Amino acid sequence: MRRVIVFVLGWVLLPVLLAATEADAAPGAVFGWPLQPRPPVLRRFEKPPQDWLPGHRGVDLGGSAGQDVLAAGDGVIVFAGEVGGKPVVSVDHPGGLRTTYEPVRASVTKGHRVSRGSVLGTLEAGHAGCDGPCLHWGVRREREYLDPLALIHSAPLRLKPIGPGP
Repeated sequence: MRRVIVFVLGWVLLPVLLAATEADAAPGAVFGWPLQPRPPVLRRFEKPPQDWLPGHRGVDLGGSAGQDVLAAGDGVIVFAGEVGGKPVVSVDHPGGLRTTYEPVRASVTKGHRVSRGSVLGTLEAGHAGCDGPCLHWGVRREREYLDPLALIHSAPLRLKPIGPGP
């Protein structure tokens, strides 16, 4: 399911289509930030027009080496190991979503059940494209990559006009 959020800027309505929402997960699923405190977003999701083209299939979040990496939502560890020399943890969530976290030195093992906020492991330095330590956080449904930031429940944005209306 896709959701359109409308932002009001002055008196202009701007529709924004979100690629993934909490509705894409199981009913009642709640997701949170995989790093605490809330991390800066260093690089956003860039879905390529075709699956085989270059893009950025996740977001990079600023962190520090050794920082705890947390499960974004309830689920089961389906992978904790190395892929191409990078330490990766993957979690399957009810409703068909899979989140991935790298580079993370896992403290969990395959089959381990986790809750939102459970420690998955620690952040390591060395993610390509980041000047310092950062977490590459991804989410997908089957083979389709989605924007993980759309899973985060944020307070609604309410903008008020700065001048008299029409």
